[in-house]
Amino acid sequence: MKNVSTTNAPAAIGPYSQGYVVGNLVFASGQIPVDPATGEIAGPDIAAQAEQSCKNVKAVIEAGGSDISKVFKTTCFLADMADFATFNSIYEKYFTSKPARSCVAVKTLPKNVLCEIEAIAEI
Repeated sequence: MKNVSTTNAPAAIGPYSQGYVVGNLVFASGQIPVDPATGEIAGPDIAAQAEQSCKNVKAVIEAGGSDISKVFKTTCFLADMADFATFNSIYEKYFTSKPARSCVAVKTLPKNVLCEIEAIAEI
């Protein structure tokens, strides 16, 4: 196992890693829409937050030696399922390979953000 760490995604805000490489797979921890340059939440709406979450996942996957086009599974968490269509419109720009996915609404996400994305990619 190899720990994945990059300054191009937000640092972990708890006792976990940004990701791990295990064999020929990269596991990216859930990425919330924190801009790693400022430490601030990227915008008040789902579009801006989905965009930043996707960028953060991409950064972790790349730091693990893979590419976002090789993501084959994601799990997406939304604070409000009413944001599903807008979230999808941003998500599909990044995850063009259409990985297998679960998308669920949850009561609350860290820092009260609107979305979180975790991913698994092949190296």
